[in-house]
Amino acid sequence: MNPKEFKKIAVIGASENEQKYGNKIVRDLRSKGFEVFPVNPKGVTVDGIKSFTTIEQLPRDTELLVFVIPPERGLEELQKAVSFGFRRFWFQPGAGSKEIESFLKSTDSEYSIGKCIMIETSF
Repeated sequence: MNPKEFKKIAVIGASENEQKYGNKIVRDLRSKGFEVFPVNPKGVTVDGIKSFTTIEQLPRDTELLVFVIPPERGLEELQKAVSFGFRRFWFQPGAGSKEIESFLKSTDSEYSIGKCIMIETSF
């Protein structure tokens, strides 16, 4: 899967803390021209954008969901995302697990686990 093909990307685990990857990824993708939708249950503001508090709130035309959360939470959020019809997922290093990959293989989803989206979207 080539993330450069997408325009609308959600970051699950976006953070208002500029030192965290959930913030760095939002800023990096925006600087590369992607439309980014931060998701954080606290409704924080990330790089000037108010975050969505749940995956359910995301626009249905969001093309890729990037996970920057621990795998234990990631599996539950992934299952919700699939139930809402999302089918393209990116798990940053440390966000994936064997359980997540096993679940993804049981769906008709496209996914990447363990690669950094900031590197993969470098032009």
